[in-house]
Amino acid sequence: MYLQIIEQIKQRIAVGDWAPGSELPSIRQLAVELRVSVITVKRAYFELEREGVIVTQHGKGSIVADDPAVGPQLWEQDLATHLAQAVRLGALLGLAGEDLAARLRAAADRLAEEYE
Repeated sequence: MYLQIIEQIKQRIAVGDWAPGSELPSIRQLAVELRVSVITVKRAYFELEREGVIVTQHGKGSIVADDPAVGPQLWEQDLATHLAQAVRLGALLGLAGEDLAARLRAAADRLAEEYE
């Protein structure tokens, strides 16, 4: 469960919901909102702090780290996860690397057309 909390917080940071310096909910508050134990949220916050995603000040709470690379760093991790999943799905469909790459290019082209 704590891994899901970590991913949700990273996602909110990556999409800009929580900018650098933004306060995160207190451990107790988030535990009540998510209906999980305080220990679960505390572990998630500990891991996020260890990774440098958040900074915790005793008595003041936790904030998103001021490191401007946090967003792009999380996007890179998210992209790597999605690409790995696409490769696994492609393998299940029997797609060769070139076929998968062609489908990715086609999807990028469709997306580009939507934004024109």
